[in-house]
Amino acid sequence: MDNLKPTILVTNDDGIFAPGIRKLMSIARQFGNVVVVAPDTAMSGMSHAITVKDPLRLRKIDEAEGFVEYSCNGTPVDSVKLGEKVVLKGKPDLVVSGINHGSNASVNVVYSGTMAAAIEACIDRIPSIGFSLLDYSHHADFSHVDEFVKSIIGDVLNNGLPSGVCLNVNIPAVHASEIKGIKVCKQAPGRWVEAFDERIDPYHRDYYWLTGVFEDGKADEDSDLWALANNFVSVVPIQFDLTAHQFLGELKNRGIESEKS
Repeated sequence: MDNLKPTILVTNDDGIFAPGIRKLMSIARQFGNVVVVAPDTAMSGMSHAITVKDPLRLRKIDEAEGFVEYSCNGTPVDSVKLGEKVVLKGKPDLVVSGINHGSNASVNVVYSGTMAAAIEACIDRIPSIGFSLLDYSHHADFSHVDEFVKSIIGDVLNNGLPSGVCLNVNIPAVHASEIKGIKVCKQAPGRWVEAFDERIDPYHRDYYWLTGVFEDGKADEDSDLWALANNFVSVVPIQFDLTAHQFLGELKNRGIESEKS
């Protein structure tokens, strides 16, 4: 590894051989040393899950000058922990996660393994970015993303991020000529309206498949859903502090606080 170049840890939740992470790896290598640690299988929807009941294992996939790539049998968050604590034995200059196959805009960020990896790095005070493309297909076309991914990685390497903040970046799945630019946004409201498809297996036992549709909230013009619908790349700064700061005062004023004498 070249000590004069930044070290970038790359991970994802779609698995080590997903086209999205292959694209992100190639872009990251243009900026510095790259260490890849990613799940050996798809881990979508794992959010911030960690492995505590089974041993974790690393398998080296490839190595070259300024580059090393591992798969692991854990989650995206496990991958970040292993990359920092086991492979690098120290903090990288940047963690990038993705490029996810599918949207992580709006409330999807809560379920996302891609964004959980970025948040895990953020918790450990490492600048981090999660990238997603609005195409769930394994064969999604990533040919138009380079300009935007490079621009955002370059900005974070040059200017950093505040402690406790990382970036959630979503890219429209349209031709490069149709993308209007990059827009800094807030997270739009939305929710999954879910149901279970109930079935019976050959042994006459019930089983269930989770299904659902995404229900948009009001997508204001400063929100990620509006930006994406209007062919902008959305960039949302997010934080792991879940305190509802706007409600603290009201809750205290209700008289709920007490102290034993």
